[in-house]
Amino acid sequence: MPTISMFYGLIIRMYFAPGEHPPPHFHVYYNEYRASVDIRTCEMLEGSLPSRQTRLVLAWTELHQEELLADWKLVINGEEPFKIQPLQ
Repeated sequence: MPTISMFYGLIIRMYFAPGEHPPPHFHVYYNEYRASVDIRTCEMLEGSLPSRQTRLVLAWTELHQEELLADWKLVINGEEPFKIQPLQ
């Protein structure tokens, strides 16, 4: 699962596999926390993060929604996603 971005201790990854299941989403790792985020709604699908990290990830998702959707299209076709700028 390629890492597409890293910032403030958060690691953002997308599965690189044909037929990845909907809805369009990515996975977030922060210390012992794990979560997945719906790209279209900018909401947590499952898992949890501390509240500050949740706010950071959701803000980043809104800023990069188009790029994330483009990466989603790549991964469902078995192609490697592009890196996306971290939150600064």
